[in-house]
Amino acid sequence: MDMITYRLADDARDVPALVALYDGAARWMLENGIEQWKPGQKDEAHFRRRIAERETGEVWLAEAAGRVVGGFELWWEDVPAWGEQPPVAGYVHRLMVDRAHAPAGTGRAMLAQAERRIGEAGREWSRLDCMTSNPRLRPYYEGAGYTVVGEQPFKEGAGGSKYSVTLLEKRLVPAGR
Repeated sequence: MDMITYRLADDARDVPALVALYDGAARWMLENGIEQWKPGQKDEAHFRRRIAERETGEVWLAEAAGRVVGGFELWWEDVPAWGEQPPVAGYVHRLMVDRAHAPAGTGRAMLAQAERRIGEAGREWSRLDCMTSNPRLRPYYEGAGYTVVGEQPFKEGAGGSKYSVTLLEKRLVPAGR
């Protein structure tokens, strides 16, 4: 596999790449009959806000062969899906891969990078959610060692829409233990 490197996203130079990653992933989902993301649903303002809110999370980019091939958001809390929780987890969101240019295995490699970062922060759990109606994501995450721990049937999305998500988590060994 090509060498993948990771870095925190920078507002000034990386926002267009993040929007392109999101829209590309959304188009791929729609082309493959997966109703989850819609092109244009996350715009530059969304990614600028996520990058600026460093105390509540981080936005990461994956690069290979000199180009951005993926990205993800890592949050330190996720009340809409998980409710109020003690600070023991990191929450992975928007795992996005450039399918035209990313080396095989980029999605799993980014997930492993997110888990390393969560462990470095001294947290014991990597958590994520996927739409209950998405037939591919749940088995993908279970194959990466995640366990289904519940469902949030009324997660609130943009514009107040409600949808059901499956909650998954993976126990980590935090750094220094």
